[in-house]
Amino acid sequence: HNPHRCHVGGMVVIKDTMPAAVATPRQGRRRHYHLHRWQLVCFCVAWNFFSAASSADRPNFLNKQLRSTLTKANPILCTTIGVREQAVNPLEPTIRALKFWRRVAPIVVHYKFTEYWLKVAHVDDKKKRYEIWEKLHSTHAPAGLKCILELRGLFVKIGQVMSSRADFIPRQYVDVFSGLQDSVPPWEKDRVQQIVQQSLMESQGLQLDDVFETFDEVLGSASIGQVHKAKLTPQFGGEVVAVKVMHPNAETRFRNDFKIFRTLCKVALPGWDPILRELEMQMMTEFDYTNEGNNLLRVGKNMAKSPYANKVKVPHPMLDLCSKNLLVMEYLEGKKLAVSIEDKLASILGGDRLVARKVLKAKQQALFESKHSGHQKKGFLKDLNDILGESNSSLSVLEKAAKARKLMSMTRDARNKLSLLLDATGHQIFNDGLYNGDPHPGNILVLDCGRLGLIDYGQTRSLTKHDRLALAAVVCALGRKTVDIDEVSKAMNEFGFHSRDNNEANIAKFAALYFDSDSAGKSLGYATPQKYLQHLNSIDPMVEVPDPAVFVARTSFLFRGLGALLQQQLHTSQHWKKHAKIAIDADGEK
Repeated sequence: HNPHRCHVGGMVVIKDTMPAAVATPRQGRRRHYHLHRWQLVCFCVAWNFFSAASSADRPNFLNKQLRSTLTKANPILCTTIGVREQAVNPLEPTIRALKFWRRVAPIVVHYKFTEYWLKVAHVDDKKKRYEIWEKLHSTHAPAGLKCILELRGLFVKIGQVMSSRADFIPRQYVDVFSGLQDSVPPWEKDRVQQIVQQSLMESQGLQLDDVFETFDEVLGSASIGQVHKAKLTPQFGGEVVAVKVMHPNAETRFRNDFKIFRTLCKVALPGWDPILRELEMQMMTEFDYTNEGNNLLRVGKNMAKSPYANKVKVPHPMLDLCSKNLLVMEYLEGKKLAVSIEDKLASILGGDRLVARKVLKAKQQALFESKHSGHQKKGFLKDLNDILGESNSSLSVLEKAAKARKLMSMTRDARNKLSLLLDATGHQIFNDGLYNGDPHPGNILVLDCGRLGLIDYGQTRSLTKHDRLALAAVVCALGRKTVDIDEVSKAMNEFGFHSRDNNEANIAKFAALYFDSDSAGKSLGYATPQKYLQHLNSIDPMVEVPDPAVFVARTSFLFRGLGALLQQQLHTSQHWKKHAKIAIDADGEK
């Protein structure tokens, strides 16, 4: 019943109704009340900051109540916080590191212990070893995904790369992480619209409704930002567009996350530090969407005058509406390449998507578990019977023949699309010197018009003339029917690769691993490129790796993973050698 009390947001707040200039015997109490009110405000601010880190940026009911209280206590301060989202908690890097190692350390220890135990216990039975590792992968893959979704940031990007390397990463991780391509839980729409509103106001002096007639559902959410479908107002053309919005504080989180992951590499992934350094250098350029808009424009112009102008499509950016954390671009209607293939197979198998997915995973597993890189085949008819038997074992001969024709057509179409993707990228690398350094499966679309859609050019890489020609020499040497070790080694040295002992045979093997295939390592019994890389480094470690080579090698690895997802063993040098030769010949004519 105290008239100086009121309830705000469920909390009791003291009202100071006495003019400050009037001195009364109750002045000391008023000052106490005044101090108490600002203690509540400070408590609200602190709670919001700390709860952001502890709940991985997912606001709950209590956060909303505290924000409401803060709004009424100081509207100006709250508006600043609301528009800018939450300031970075100075303890957040430590909190994230603790969360990461709390989940990951037991996994690393379990793998290291198992590796040690298999060695000291002399477990030589391949089947038993396989079963032990399979059980371990099945146990820890879901925990790895839980850690990624809790922390997001860089770890989502790493999970995306892992999910695209079906020939490299255990299938359990590939299956569990596949949803990270564009299905990371998104931020709330109202928070995203606040960011868009702020960006438009700061760059153009415009309101959200001035630019967008509708601002629709999330098309995809990933590590740095998320994409919404929207429609421009007639004033801006009235087109349907894709709007890419950067998550708040993404850049700061990535910088801190790289420190965490660098420690993990020292513990569990030795030999990949040079690649991680280059990856960090390039990925930190993604945090300005105006750069990506300019990249889209340049790559689009290059593709428009290339032999692939009618076969591939790059979205056109609306640069006038773009800013550091906002990218507005042409909307491409289509499906991811892997999803398109799954849909076609499901149609052949009677519309059962679950069976189609099961078949594709089985074929994928058979490919990357083969010690001979998939070159040993059991025959088309047996293969066909296995696939069709999944859907209906009682098919007549004519029904099987009809499905076989559709299956062969689907396989041929998938391989043609993959070849087109490799050719378009090869043209970008060797002719244009400007290419996408992150071509993971979520960035490849099959458009309704039949063309391939190439999206997400945040990690666009450029190559100098020297880099293009040096790389072309390496690829041409690797692409010959009979590989000349001396030629490959010399080309690698001229590109900038140098090993401790200059072992030419070993350098040639490094070249094949980086720019062609993982098959040599598999034939020697190394389950992953990481193990094979460690083997090569134990013979003659590479002491100098040119920066431009790192992302081309990463692109090659990603394409091999995409090939495995589409049940095809790839040798990237075989696809790229014609583009490399064109580049060398064009330079010789000048």
